[in-house]
This record gives sequence, structure tokens and C-alpha cells, in this order.
Amino acid sequence: MPTSRTASHGTTLGASAHPVAPAPGRNYRADLTLFMVIAFAVSWLSWGTAIVLGGTETNEAANAPYMLGAFGPLIGAFVIRVRRRRRGEPVPEHAVPFRAALLLKAVLLLVLGSATVLAAALLASRAGGPELSLDVAKDAVEDFGGPAAFLVGMLVSGPLSEEPGWRGTAYPRLREKLGTLQVCLVLGVTWAVWHLPLFFIDGTVQHDLGLATPSGVLFVVSNIPMAMLVTAAYERAGIAASIAVHFAVNATMILLAVEEPEVQAMILGIQALTVTALLLTHRTGRQRS
Repeated sequence: MPTSRTASHGTTLGASAHPVAPAPGRNYRADLTLFMVIAFAVSWLSWGTAIVLGGTETNEAANAPYMLGAFGPLIGAFVIRVRRRRRGEPVPEHAVPFRAALLLKAVLLLVLGSATVLAAALLASRAGGPELSLDVAKDAVEDFGGPAAFLVGMLVSGPLSEEPGWRGTAYPRLREKLGTLQVCLVLGVTWAVWHLPLFFIDGTVQHDLGLATPSGVLFVVSNIPMAMLVTAAYERAGIAASIAVHFAVNATMILLAVEEPEVQAMILGIQALTVTALLLTHRTGRQRS
């Protein structure tokens, strides 16, 4: 009697009849597809519900689905993490492991992220754009319910709800086949498309900008340099750094009430230059945690 046989689908079975596990690369591709499906399904279905309810500005019931939609990438990342652990597989080779020693880098990158927005706002103001005002920043903090609520809200909605998905899950799997710049472009476009339903929810920043306006178009386009910026941070110091930079940019834009197209265009340009410098001064390597 033979001790092994080949099943109809081509998998070799031993005496124990346990199939050989597929190569991690194959699983990574399947996981990437599943992650994208979950991220978009959770977010778009939630935001679609908020749109049907009339938006957060006119109906408080729309707040729950609106907030849930932000967590689509995080939910997708959690599902993929559970699947990977059940298979007993290592993380993708291009994942950057978290290390306490990298926290200082994360803080420095946080400052850099905020500086890209502040510098753009200052330059735009000098060029005849909107003037900076502390009153605007105070009003923004008060609208959130105070400094503590503002910081928590800025950290949870966006950085924590998205980065474990886009950078922590999608990025290293895309890097198995693509270069850093290519992945940045893919994720930037994907990120822009993912945000689109927010333009139709009354009460959101995107709705106030309007999709068919210079400000709305610049917001969509700005997802690409922003994706590059947080990716460069991730490559240097892991998920903590991408969360820090995402938080810094979002918080600074809210505090400065960035809405005018000239300021947005300036931010886009400065972030593009910053990303170029970061990518040119950092050699990515294969890392396995």
C-alpha cells in the first residue's frame, strides 16, 4: 500500500492525510483581497446608511453608522490577523515590527507631519491666502467638547481606525509584488476612492468642501501624497509612526480650518517634497517580526 497519494486538486497527502499548507505569498494575496472587500463593505454600507438617514447635520441617528464606517479598515485588519494566526504563518516580510526604540522616531515624524501643514498655511497666508487665527483653533477644540475630547477624537477617527488596515495590513502584502512608490500610488488612489461617500454625508468636512469644487478635487488628489507620507513613516518606524503622522496632519488641518484651495495645493506640494526626501534617504529592507 502506498504511503502517500495525490488528491484531485494536486495537493500531496502524507500518511496522516494532512494537506500541505499553501505558500504564504498565495495566502497574502487572498488576505489582501479579503481585507479590501471587508474595508470597503463595512465603510460604504455604513456611510450609505448615514446618507439615507439624511446625514449627521440633520439626523442624530446618522452619527452611529457614520462613525462605524471609519472602522472598516480596522475591522478588515482584525479579520486578517485572526486568519493568519490560525494558519500559524509569520507576518509578511515587508511588515515593520513595533519596537519601543522607534517611539522617538515616531514623535519626530509626528512633528514633521504637522509641520507640512503649518508651513503650507503660513506660505499661503504670506501669498495672500487666508490668515491664520488662534480663534479658529479654539473654536475647533470647543466643537469637539474640549482639548481631551479633541485629542481622542483625532486619534481614534482616522489614525487608529485606518492605519492598522491600510499600512499595517494592505501595505506589506502589496510590497510582496510591488515597489514602495508603486504601493504608495495604489494605496493613495484606493484611499481616495474609499473616502468618496463622505462627500454625500451632510455634516462632514468633505460634504462642506463639495466633490465638484477645486477644494473637493484637491482633497481627493491629496490622498496620494498623504498616503506616501504615512507610508514613509511606517517604513521608518512602523505602525506607531504612521498613526502619529496621520494624527498630526488631520489635527493640524482641523485646527487651522484648512478649506481654501490655495492652502490645500500648498500642502500637497510640500508633502510631495517631504515624501521625496524621506524616500530618498531611507533604504527599505526585508524585515520579519
